[in-house]
Amino acid sequence: MRWKNRHYSKRMRWKTLNQTNNPGLTGNAQHLRRTMTKEERRLWYDFLKDLPVTVNRQKVIGRYIVDFYCASHKLVIELDGSQHFDDAGAAADRERDRALQELGNTVVRYSNADINGNFEGVCNDLLVRLGLM
Repeated sequence: MRWKNRHYSKRMRWKTLNQTNNPGLTGNAQHLRRTMTKEERRLWYDFLKDLPVTVNRQKVIGRYIVDFYCASHKLVIELDGSQHFDDAGAAADRERDRALQELGNTVVRYSNADINGNFEGVCNDLLVRLGLM
């Protein structure tokens, strides 16, 4: 019985690295949903939540948790705080975007400054990308 459990665990670990869903990150995603940033809350409650397409918050895709995801359009929406603009953050974002794009997704990024200073422009851009405008 022990061998089967170890074998199953090893198999599940391999699967989670190679599929578009990773159950090992589900707890982290749930925590992030409860502790959204001010900008994420604004975009969610003031815009995305009421769209006529389904958008998920803190969605697990492969080894990543994306801020927002619209599966019907394979659109990943990321909000970037200041940590995304240093060299290490930008390099990590490029790798992450590449991995998500290899799964057939389009990744769009908006800075927190965009949300705070040009919310209507961000919303209009998303409406166009989703074919709703």
